[in-house]
Amino acid sequence: MGSRRTYRTAPAFGGRTSGKGRLIVAVIMIAFALISYYSSKEYNPVTGEDQYIALTPRQEIAMGLQAVPEMTAQHGGALPDPQLQQYLDDVGFSIVNRSAARDTEWQFEFTLLADPQTINAFALPGGPVFITKALFDRLETEGQLAGVLGHEIGHVVARHSAQRIAKANLTEGIAGAVVVASGDERTAQMAVMVGQMVNMKYGREDELQSDILGVQFMVDAGYDPRALIGVMKILEETSGGAPPEFMSTHPNPGNRAARIEEAIQQLFPDGVPDGLTP
Repeated sequence: MGSRRTYRTAPAFGGRTSGKGRLIVAVIMIAFALISYYSSKEYNPVTGEDQYIALTPRQEIAMGLQAVPEMTAQHGGALPDPQLQQYLDDVGFSIVNRSAARDTEWQFEFTLLADPQTINAFALPGGPVFITKALFDRLETEGQLAGVLGHEIGHVVARHSAQRIAKANLTEGIAGAVVVASGDERTAQMAVMVGQMVNMKYGREDELQSDILGVQFMVDAGYDPRALIGVMKILEETSGGAPPEFMSTHPNPGNRAARIEEAIQQLFPDGVPDGLTP
């Protein structure tokens, strides 16, 4: 009989190799996500900030235009009232043409949606701006309408959608690397949740920045910026315990009102001048 030979079983050696391989792949994925994100830096002349942008302006415009029919249909279509639509256009383009927004390449258009129940206003990438009839009817002055539209125009010129897409790509890339490195589905789910929390916080800062931009745009167009504080009061009064759609992704109106007052104080330390449209 021949002598017996002892062999190492494959699983132990293979387990170590696959573990190292997963780690290497994860590191490469993280490096790629970080390089892609930080190499996308652009300067925004309106905000005066460097931004990390995932889309070209042409892609942003195309994305917004593509989404217009669906978003319009979700709110009952455009309101068939030419006079109100003309009024909306007059206020909206007054802000665009008399503020820093006029020097941008965004294709602004304003739509009054027929939705009589959802209190909301929003902007799509590239320029489309919407306000529902439900919110429109609750506004008391032209200045308040200018405040809502100025805020939404702020989202467009600050390129908040493109920024959020870039940040989402980064967090998804890192989350994917965690999945590969750990091989643990629960860990992967936790990584995704953390990424969503980061992006949500970032989005709320976008809202506050848009309020500040809105204040500047209102003043440039001859509107009293204090009207935007009135909008915050209307939103608080109409919440009725269940926040309206406009507040679902926005900071608390009370907090926003405080930030708006701070922005007004910075612009007019000696008081808001007379002659602005309320």
